[in-house]
Amino acid sequence: MAGTAGRSGRRPKPTARKALAGNPGKRALNKDEPVFTPIKGVEPPEWFAEEDLSLATIMWQLTTKELCGQGLLCVTDLAVLERWCVAYEFWRRAVKNIARQGNTITGAMGGRVKNPELTAKKEQESEMSSTGAMLGLDPSSRQRLIGLA
Repeated sequence: MAGTAGRSGRRPKPTARKALAGNPGKRALNKDEPVFTPIKGVEPPEWFAEEDLSLATIMWQLTTKELCGQGLLCVTDLAVLERWCVAYEFWRRAVKNIARQGNTITGAMGGRVKNPELTAKKEQESEMSSTGAMLGLDPSSRQRLIGLA
């Protein structure tokens, strides 16, 4: 059987969403579901400034303002937010380099090869998609957060 035991299939709906929908499955609701306290605000990690990640810092400030304003950001989410902001910084750098160098560059043997920044860009887009979904930063993920705030 594929997958990890106990982890296969759909992710369970949070109890708050089930209750908001009137518990359509009529199953017992989890009364022991962990509840994390939303935070009001948090400064960007110090290492962002140390590593000159100015775009990551800006995205941190914009994103925490929105998520904290909705009561959706908890301390347990900060590592995911950190990953999202760093991926955004590296994605922007890759896009800038592609715009400057083009989709192909001169390879070691003198021929034209695919610009490696295209791969970096794609990897950062994937990271942003997965971490952004965890934080509810896209429309469909936001819908899954309804009833949690």
